[in-house]
Amino acid sequence: MKLVHVPLRVAIGAFFLNSGLSKRTLEGEAAEGLHGMATGAVPQLRRFSPNQFAKLLSYSEVAIGAALVVPFIPSALVGLGLAAFGSGLMQLYVKTPGLREPNSLRPTQQGVPIAKDAWLVGAGLTLLLDDLTHRRHRRLHH
Repeated sequence: MKLVHVPLRVAIGAFFLNSGLSKRTLEGEAAEGLHGMATGAVPQLRRFSPNQFAKLLSYSEVAIGAALVVPFIPSALVGLGLAAFGSGLMQLYVKTPGLREPNSLRPTQQGVPIAKDAWLVGAGLTLLLDDLTHRRHRRLHH
């Protein structure tokens, strides 16, 4: 891991670990609400029960968070995971009614908490591209 990646990876990793750990025991109405919103954007998630989905989301967030803070996992790999997770949230944002202004990508008040997660895609792609271009540069100059 490059030293310049440390602040980004630790900050986002800590956030993901906290979020994932807080969802470990999510059940009942809370899990149903989360599952309902997700299945509206990604119908394939209906194959999971709300409690299964909450656990899967919890495990995914903990895995991404841990991968971000562990220094020997390549930034390209964690960047790819982060960008994929963020892309899923952007799909949720685009497909969920009421989160965007009509005929626009601008968020409504209800959409701001999801729209702001666009930074996950940007941060993930930055880690991925920087790591890949850095590796290519090293190969060309050594």
